[in-house]
Amino acid sequence: MQVATGTKIVNGIAIGKLHIYKAPVYEISEAQAEDPIQELNRFEQARVKVQEQQHALYEKALKTAGEESAGIFEAHELMLDDDDLIDGCKAIMTEQKKGAEYAVREGFDNVAQMFSEMDDPYFQARSADIIDLKNAMLDVLMGNDTDSLQGTEPSILVAEDFTPSETVKLDKSLMLGMITREGSSNSHTAILARSMNLPTLIQCKDISDDWEGKFAILDGYNSCLYIEPTPDLIETLTNKHNEDLKKEALLQELKGKSNTTIDGRTIRVYANIGGPSDIGAVQANDAEGVGLFRSEFVYLNSKEDPSEEEQFQAYKRVVETLAPKLVVIRTCDIGADKTIDYMNLDKEENPALGYRAIRICLTRKDFFKRQLRALLRASAYGNLGIMFPMIISLREVRECKEILAECRRELANEGVKVADKIEVGIMVETPAAVLCADELAQEVDFFSLGTNDLTQYTCALDRQNAKLEPFSDTHHPAVLRAIQMTIEAGHRHGIWVGICGELGADQTLTETFLRMGVDELSVNAKSVLPLRKIIRSIDLSK
Repeated sequence: MQVATGTKIVNGIAIGKLHIYKAPVYEISEAQAEDPIQELNRFEQARVKVQEQQHALYEKALKTAGEESAGIFEAHELMLDDDDLIDGCKAIMTEQKKGAEYAVREGFDNVAQMFSEMDDPYFQARSADIIDLKNAMLDVLMGNDTDSLQGTEPSILVAEDFTPSETVKLDKSLMLGMITREGSSNSHTAILARSMNLPTLIQCKDISDDWEGKFAILDGYNSCLYIEPTPDLIETLTNKHNEDLKKEALLQELKGKSNTTIDGRTIRVYANIGGPSDIGAVQANDAEGVGLFRSEFVYLNSKEDPSEEEQFQAYKRVVETLAPKLVVIRTCDIGADKTIDYMNLDKEENPALGYRAIRICLTRKDFFKRQLRALLRASAYGNLGIMFPMIISLREVRECKEILAECRRELANEGVKVADKIEVGIMVETPAAVLCADELAQEVDFFSLGTNDLTQYTCALDRQNAKLEPFSDTHHPAVLRAIQMTIEAGHRHGIWVGICGELGADQTLTETFLRMGVDELSVNAKSVLPLRKIIRSIDLSK
């Protein structure tokens, strides 16, 4: 038995095989092929199979993301019929007598480079499509199984770390637990783990490729991973796992019950989501609404700047499905650790303090207006709230509201229906917003405390830097005082105040937040019922 250790993110037991999450490596021979005809046949078979794959992706995207997003895959199908592209590859096989893999690499790269050098941004963006198709062709030719980089059966997923976009694309139904070599307690890996209540270890330096396929037990309670554990340990931890399942089953009895303390104080408990795919978790865990829809994941999931229509379809689906529950959508919070190639953001010395979130939106007005128009259109289908992130001044709030009003006027002139009343709020996640909370509260309908960034900026600790873990204190008195100051300022001006950061799910602080007077807690969907249990056990009169 091998024992590995790390930093735990979520308690619990995960039992199953380990799977190493790795992107395929393309090692292509440049030697001449013995039989060009055979290579041509292999090429053609791969082309047909990739077209079938793209069509399947089109059908799936049509159901989950709308016509605009699905159109990407429809275009991919057509690209694989392009004579110039196909003939270029075939010429390499017949004239240079190279293998199909080499022909695909060179042929597709040539066309991709041609697109990238064009002046028209639309055609420049097609370069990325060609590269995607090249990789799909190589995967088929080389026998790479990429239906899921995480495998095809439930497993404990092992990786160096996960980028924000990777966390979006993971098939959550196949995940038993997670282990990463890097990461921090506030990384996207950690946020994903908490949102799914997955036993997780980060900073596990013992990770090895020879773990692939081995039976293991991840013990989140004790921050350990046991590879090929002994029979006695299997029995002990399996019993512990079964106890956890029974406790989870008992929580289901809280569905439909109120979040009311023993002395009669009721608080709203909402869910944080990343997109339409999380609707089921909101419903299954009986959340009263959505307190944070991270709209940036709509952008992270797209190969190019999503159109107004594409965004509208994503927002509409959530708002319409969950109506009449309130769905608060945060405007695009790109930047810092969440980067997108097509945004062409400059590399910065200190991105957490740089060009991000509302700063991008207010300096790229057309980009901002596309999202606001999509949000306003979606508001007609349910109960939608709009929230602006990274606010530090009254000027920013007023400018956001002016652009929102401009979009509303445009849509009215176009005869597009928009909800009469839309709650507008801001994220309070900077010391500047806390200290100006009285002024800001007079401009908005609600505050939502983003405790992840508020902790980072208050304590001057980069939340993505694993080396700073020993210095990090999520319960720092300054952070708690900032939260209390914000709640008090909001209530002085008659607006509601919620918490949507990770601290909202910290059950050791639930009573503290209730005594501060918080009106709403928005947490990962899996934390809704455990939080309800805690709230119903509190007596604030004592």
